[in-house]
Amino acid sequence: MTSVNETYVDYHRVPSDIPNRTLAWNVYGKGVESVGRDGRPEWVDVGRPSNDQLLVRVDAVGLCFSDIKLIRLGGEHPKLYGRNLATDPTRLGHETAVTVMTVGANLADRFHPGQRLAIQPDIYVNGRSTAYGYTIPGGLIGYHLVGPEVLAADDGAYVVEVDDRLGYAETALTEPWACVEAAYSQRRRLVPLRGGRAWIVGHPDDHRSYDFGTTLKDAREIVVSGLRDDIVAALRASAPKASITVVEESQAKGPFDDIIVLDPLSAAFVARASEALAFGGVLNLVGDKPLDGPADIDVGRIHYHYTAYVGTTGPVIASAYGERRNRAELRPGGVAVFVGAAGPMGQMHLERALKTANGPSQVIGVDLDADRLAIARTRLEPVAKEFGRRLLMITSPSEEDLAALVADETSGRGADDIIVTAPTAAAVTQAARLLAGDGMLVLFAGLPVGTRASIDLSRVFLHGAQYTGTSGSRIADQALVVRKTLAGELSPGHALGAVGGMEAAAEGLRALMEGRFAGKIVIFPQLENLPLTDIADLAAEDPELGAALGDGSTWTTQAEAVLFAHHLATPTPARP
Repeated sequence: MTSVNETYVDYHRVPSDIPNRTLAWNVYGKGVESVGRDGRPEWVDVGRPSNDQLLVRVDAVGLCFSDIKLIRLGGEHPKLYGRNLATDPTRLGHETAVTVMTVGANLADRFHPGQRLAIQPDIYVNGRSTAYGYTIPGGLIGYHLVGPEVLAADDGAYVVEVDDRLGYAETALTEPWACVEAAYSQRRRLVPLRGGRAWIVGHPDDHRSYDFGTTLKDAREIVVSGLRDDIVAALRASAPKASITVVEESQAKGPFDDIIVLDPLSAAFVARASEALAFGGVLNLVGDKPLDGPADIDVGRIHYHYTAYVGTTGPVIASAYGERRNRAELRPGGVAVFVGAAGPMGQMHLERALKTANGPSQVIGVDLDADRLAIARTRLEPVAKEFGRRLLMITSPSEEDLAALVADETSGRGADDIIVTAPTAAAVTQAARLLAGDGMLVLFAGLPVGTRASIDLSRVFLHGAQYTGTSGSRIADQALVVRKTLAGELSPGHALGAVGGMEAAAEGLRALMEGRFAGKIVIFPQLENLPLTDIADLAAEDPELGAALGDGSTWTTQAEAVLFAHHLATPTPARP
């Protein structure tokens, strides 16, 4: 009788009988009913690679709420550029672990059969986003060809090599983990753009003096509005190569790469000014008095367009810029609050905070779903204990009660860091009110561009508060997750909540939409007949697998080996 480990090791090897056909979940339009044919995957031919292609076996695919966005929007999704999916379908599955089966002649010096890869989906070709699992058909298929669209794009090959120390689910989940890591890397531009277009706006009643230094010396064009003559003269002297135009405030037309507002008074004006920011634009607020209230700003642009808000009390304009004032990492020894903590991504953020060296000393997780929160607590309490961190998990109380709790836990200071994984503007607005004056609010949930939330921007220039957000990840982020996992600093498998075989993918997408599981859903395409099953139920049905789970009933590579031993058809038959 073949042992569990022998089955898993045999599966790692490249089979001699690669099938001629395989199952695939193509997407033909909007709605879950448009995924596959009549609610089922369809048989498609397995191609043979050209000289510039690899044939890969898909071993695991994580389902993501971003998949649901594509299903809801169909060809209207921004990454599909109006594509007619009825005639030109795509395929979901951007969190993917694959094994190389066959290598094209031109790739033989870089890849080999049996090589294991994680695909980095955020791919750019000639500067255009052509993401895997969106524009490029993704991993919800048994076998598929990978070519220059992935292997020879702007940053080279968008893959990260892994080895057998990582399980398949763990490998697939390095992609969402990379998005978590990216949330704490500095992705904003924090200096004025060289060759950019700037707008400096103030008002004649401002009697302060300002030191521009060399802040805008490399600007191509500077538009000024409402400034005193002496300020304009000083600006001309500090940026002699820039084209400087004086216009009325109402005549200043964006987009601007940089906007500097001197002595800001009106929150409504600051909000209007922010609308003129270009992609990746930076708004610098320079003042020593608070605005007249919170500003209603587009928080979707912070997440997707990397717009940044910096500031200083002045008079040195340059002091607002740079990473020293504008941090991206969690505050060492601080208090961090996670809104939407029981969801899969929330749990990843919590685990990272608990395991980060010199990370926050206290972590507060908040969620609406008491059942999912209880499961998250079970998974994360052993981590908090191991790393000596205080973990408090609470079902969302009223806004007043939550504010009282944070005030009590921080001696009235407010939270040092707040990470919002709940995709609502109300969650952002409420979270912002809990922030310390110099705190950081991370907008992780993908709120659409155009989503407005009320935020106190006075904290930015008076105290150095940060409002940040990132979308997706980069190859370097995913490679870092792999290194951290191998070093024992991260455990991507801890986020796993349910698994299923190939035919369970549509049910997995419905479960994702319903929030049915307190963790990630991973599909194993080579396990065709495994129904979608919660990890706890799987453990109850299979005591051997249950015994292989980790602390807090978390997923392990050994549990995955048991799953494959009990559910993999051996050998995989070739299809006619």
